[in-house]
Amino acid sequence: MTAAADFDRFRPQPLEPLKALRAFGRLVRDKEDTAQVFEIMRALSGRSIARGYNRMLGTMEGGRQAFLREELARRLDDPAWLARFGPGSVGAAYRAFREARGFTAEGLAEEARKVAPLVDAPHPVIWYSRRLRDVHDVWHVLTGYETDALGEACVVAFSYAQTRNLGFAFIGWGAAREIQRENRAIPARRAVWQAWRNGRAARWLPALDYEALFAEPLDAARARLNIRPPGIYERVPPETRLALKLRA
Repeated sequence: MTAAADFDRFRPQPLEPLKALRAFGRLVRDKEDTAQVFEIMRALSGRSIARGYNRMLGTMEGGRQAFLREELARRLDDPAWLARFGPGSVGAAYRAFREARGFTAEGLAEEARKVAPLVDAPHPVIWYSRRLRDVHDVWHVLTGYETDALGEACVVAFSYAQTRNLGFAFIGWGAAREIQRENRAIPARRAVWQAWRNGRAARWLPALDYEALFAEPLDAARARLNIRPPGIYERVPPETRLALKLRA
């Protein structure tokens, strides 16, 4: 493949809803099949990533981050770096979050490579897409949504409000529908709708200095960024959320 053909694959592509539907069906059958999330995102991203990168360049801090072009996955997987953050900080909360679940940023990157082989390409817009991928678990910590099926649906709804990527909206609303099919007592649609509203109300997160953010107290960071509590989600008992199978 020529360099020009490679570059064409970075350009905004037409939306592919049928591909997204097929990937969502596979994800419903196995919610651990994270590669399907990236397949959906790829099918429905359209121009959202390029627009987000341009928005980043329009802010002082965002422009600085784009100039530095640091790979967050390397930081987030560095135990010595994470150990710097004291109790009560965003960094400490993130450290506890990943240690409790065995998550790594590189693990998420590997899932992305299954459907997007050029995701590591040295291109500024692709770098921005990697940044959105790598902050996913940080946004879990900031928003208070856990990694159960309802929590994932909510955090992607929050992410849709932040990024305008239709893939997030598709996953969030589709997951809410499947959750309510499984357990009608769970207010999944209302929780997802609240998460979207919370994302709209919050400051724009992609352009943040994440190293500085990690040093902040978690409660203070949430207040500064206007991240509202996930009230509807939190009212669903944890045992009820964890019992969800999310199967077709």
